Amino acid sequence: MRIAVLPDGIVRVTVPQHFSAGRLESFVSKYAEWIRKSVARTRGRTVIPAEKARIPEYKTRAEALVHARVAHFAGLYGVTYKKISVRAQKTRWGSCSKAGNLSFNYKIALLPHDIVDYIVVHEVCHLLSFDHSPRFWAQVERAVPEHRKLRRALRTTVISLR
Repeated sequence: MRIAVLPDGIVRVTVPQHFSAGRLESFVSKYAEWIRKSVARTRGRTVIPAEKARIPEYKTRAEALVHARVAHFAGLYGVTYKKISVRAQKTRWGSCSKAGNLSFNYKIALLPHDIVDYIVVHEVCHLLSFDHSPRFWAQVERAVPEHRKLRRALRTTVISLR
């Protein structure tokens, strides 16, 4: 028996095939408060639907997108980088190594362009300042003045793979 609340707020209950309706009601009632709280947490989220079958296409689009945007912003900031990679990352949209390698989540291809630019600028600015100091944020603000708003939007955005 299992209850799951999906990123878009849909409640999915999985029980054995011959589970009686009464037992199902009892099971759901037992977890009603948890369900209510979990559904409430999904409110205000932007859910972007995606298809698992199209992941190779998303990766291809992400490769082209981040290469173009990194080249643009690296030129703007006068920095160089070593390598760009696009991967399936579970918890990060992007990262920058001390060696100067940039990595991005393939799901970036599904985001609005202003948020993509924020992510790219964030990682490019780590080539200048490898922290989140006031100096770092001042660099981000040069190219993305609305970075605070975009960062909040990104935190409430969920890519829902089906």
